[in-house]
Amino acid sequence: MQKTLRLGVTGGIGSGKSTVAQMFLAHGAALIDADQIARAVTGPGGAAMAAIAEAFGSEYVAPDGAMDRERMRRLAFSDPTARVRLEAIVHPCVAQENERRTREAIAQGSALVLFDVPLLVESGHWERRLDAVLVVDCKVETQVQRVMARNGLERAAVEAIIAAQATRAARRGAADVVIYNDDGVSLADLQQQVAQTLQCLGL
Repeated sequence: MQKTLRLGVTGGIGSGKSTVAQMFLAHGAALIDADQIARAVTGPGGAAMAAIAEAFGSEYVAPDGAMDRERMRRLAFSDPTARVRLEAIVHPCVAQENERRTREAIAQGSALVLFDVPLLVESGHWERRLDAVLVVDCKVETQVQRVMARNGLERAAVEAIIAAQATRAARRGAADVVIYNDDGVSLADLQQQVAQTLQCLGL
């Protein structure tokens, strides 16, 4: 039986990572979205909520039973240890749900499980769970222009987001495969790069 390949997909904001991930789905890959799982475990009735309420107090739980994200953001900004405490609660819950969904995908016969992880390089703990890392890459100025157009943000706000993420060089350094998605790269070009990647991975 063919071993299921675990491929992490990452890229800076505005790189087109989600577009590339969707193209892999068209080739039969199973997709596991790390951000979506993190939102689920801190959502109403989420697996992390009892521990969050115990560690931080009920004032950090919104009326619907989800984590009060805005209040938690303010706390994490003023108290760096709060973020560490929060991650110590959330990360194991996310890892457990990741594993559950991965087992499910393998049971359904998926040859490739794609992990969409925006902060894969920054996290420091993802890479050991993966067989390979794919980085969707583009120039920083392209990121800035795309996010300004998409989100209506000022240049300074977009540059601050980019500065908080891993550098382009750090992401490329962590990559086993790079898909280039700068201006002038068409959807057809992207699809061709995805097909070549699958071929390289033996899929």
